[in-house]
Amino acid sequence: MKLISRLLVVFILVVSVDARSQTTNTTKMNIFIDALMKKMTLEEKIGQLNLPGAGDIVTGQASSSDIAKKITEGKVGGLFNIKSVAKIKDVQKVAVEKSRLKIPLLFGMDVIHGYQTMFPIPLGLSCNWDMQAIEQSARIAATEASADGICWTFSPMVDIARDPRWGRISEGNGEDVYLGSQIAKAMVKGYQEGDLSKNNTIMACVKHYALYGAAEGGRDYNTTDMSRVRMFNEYLPPYKAAVDAGVGSVMASFNEVDGVPATANKWLQTDVLRKQWGFKGFVVTDYTGINEMVAHGIGDLQMVAARALMAGIDMDMVGEGFLTTLKKSLQEGKVTAAQIDAACRRILEAKYKLGLFDDPYKYCDEKRAATEIFTDANRKIARKIAAESFVLFKNQGNVLPLKKSGTIALIGPLADATENMTGTWSVAADFSKSVSVIRGLKEAVGNEAKILYAKGSNLTADAAYEERSTMFGKSLHRDARPATEILQEALAVANQSDVIVAALGEAAEMTGESSSRTDIGIPDVQKDLLKALLKTGKPVVLVLFTGRPLTLTWENENVPAILNVWFGGSEAGSAIADVLFGDVNPSGKLSTTFPQNVGQIPLYYNHKNTGRPLPEGQWFQKFRSNYLDVSNDPLYPFGYGLSYTNFTYGDLQLSNTSLKGNQTLSASITVTNSGTRDGKETVQLYIHDMVGSSTRPVKELKGFQKIELKAGEAKTVTFKITPEDLKFYNYDLKYDWEAGDFEIMIGGNSRDVKTVRVNWSK
Repeated sequence: MKLISRLLVVFILVVSVDARSQTTNTTKMNIFIDALMKKMTLEEKIGQLNLPGAGDIVTGQASSSDIAKKITEGKVGGLFNIKSVAKIKDVQKVAVEKSRLKIPLLFGMDVIHGYQTMFPIPLGLSCNWDMQAIEQSARIAATEASADGICWTFSPMVDIARDPRWGRISEGNGEDVYLGSQIAKAMVKGYQEGDLSKNNTIMACVKHYALYGAAEGGRDYNTTDMSRVRMFNEYLPPYKAAVDAGVGSVMASFNEVDGVPATANKWLQTDVLRKQWGFKGFVVTDYTGINEMVAHGIGDLQMVAARALMAGIDMDMVGEGFLTTLKKSLQEGKVTAAQIDAACRRILEAKYKLGLFDDPYKYCDEKRAATEIFTDANRKIARKIAAESFVLFKNQGNVLPLKKSGTIALIGPLADATENMTGTWSVAADFSKSVSVIRGLKEAVGNEAKILYAKGSNLTADAAYEERSTMFGKSLHRDARPATEILQEALAVANQSDVIVAALGEAAEMTGESSSRTDIGIPDVQKDLLKALLKTGKPVVLVLFTGRPLTLTWENENVPAILNVWFGGSEAGSAIADVLFGDVNPSGKLSTTFPQNVGQIPLYYNHKNTGRPLPEGQWFQKFRSNYLDVSNDPLYPFGYGLSYTNFTYGDLQLSNTSLKGNQTLSASITVTNSGTRDGKETVQLYIHDMVGSSTRPVKELKGFQKIELKAGEAKTVTFKITPEDLKFYNYDLKYDWEAGDFEIMIGGNSRDVKTVRVNWSK
């Protein structure tokens, strides 16, 4: 007992010392910034709010670049889309040696899913369901970016998306707020590590605040409109999770919220973000977000810039609406000096926390740049994480894993597509260093098997469509021959083989920003190729590249094996080979639902019942909520993913079925690897609040554990459930739980669960 008391005293002392240290640091920062701001002119304060793009700055010529004059005049607070220690050092030198107050610049970049060592696109990464791996990917990205001069990343993107027509679904973490919130916290921790003063951490920026992923019609930048109950329960939690994790900055979204663009929405940016959630960092617009509000129809540039500042926006990306209008707005009484000062202070605080006032060249260590970027160790980790993010959809007759013997035909426009392996938003990647599928397979088999290759088809029959889908240096090198000739070549290769691997799907830039699609199937020319390959009678494995859920009903019915590899990053080809040949047992689980067809969209697992729900197990019943032509079911449900082994779930055991108040419920289930291979399984906990003052979803993810089991091994997985897990925002936006009956569900995906009911009273 004495030992426990002593440990408690030590803990209290440590916490107390840490709190005093933080208070001292804050006091020092405030004194420093107070003194600095007293020296600043109005123009210099407004200049700190300006974030232009870097343009084409040549190393050694920064002082003569177009942007240099503005930096010298104190009209720039930061730059983005500039990389390399040499360039950044040159530009920073202009700021700290030639401007009057020598205030250093922030340098930001879209480090979205890796810097030069690229990890799977975020949607793919989210299917890993391993928070340590996801945090590690952000940690490596921060280490590499900071070694190359970057101190700020526009990541993580945590927009909930339930419409796969929207291209930017590829940049987020899927449809679920609980999983999305866990990933948001892991990413912020990985980037910032709780200490921005270190030279290998960078400031994160959670985006796009808010509701950007709910764009109507799945069309990018489009209107978003929803109830506040839905906002708080189904869309806002991941942003709040990032704020709670200490994220340094927030990016406003393009869309409107409650009829007011997010960039001018005071309720969103100040009332919720700052007052309710306690956010202390700064808010930056998205690219020209202020200027675009003119087209929204809420005023001219001066008016919308003033509205943005009053709403709580601190930094203007690219548009220079603040730079060119705020002084006039101040003179006319449309904004206040206090509002400009508050925004300026937040930018200066970020620079102070990053240590830039102590050492403006903190991120300009050429030795780090030479030794810490795209290392063998980082690539090895990226390969492992990628392989564990792939989702096995189907494996009829155990076609997979393949043997490293005989002749393997590798066919498809994505088979030898090095530039596409990293996926969208891979701005710092050297595409030439990525591992293609053909390279990955050849390196894996060596002399043990023969790999034959043919392209088989172009990405699409429409050349213009293909060009729109392969931007930013990610060409698929379109084959100008007639489609029949390209196909016949592939069939000749297929007929010489023992098994066919078809690398098909989307190109990297068919998803991402401004890449919405109304038809989300595999392009017809590729589907024709797939049908022809199946007619050869050879076993076919579909290696599917995609940045969104696709409609794959025909493929699921006809192709024996389907492995979804998303876009796996720098080491994609090697990771694909690892899984195809069984060196890695696939363990990815979907973070978003795959529909049967586009007419079902939006389709997501945690929907609500109507007053006329379709009875479970039925396809159609008149005067019920269903379709005439297709069932309500998804093709692949949220949380779904197969393995090369089998996992058997025992009965769900609860510590109690009648609880009261703040009691803790233990829910346990024994999972057995009943197959012949070692494997990993993500055990998922769902809860259904059966009766509420407001309607509740049919189930909600509330926990998960990724476990590893050897063949024949069994483990008991236990979840601890408290009333905190039962809380939701009711009609009055009060966050609380309500007594009543609850269904506790555990399983390997959102569809296949074991269920037990409990009663929980207050």
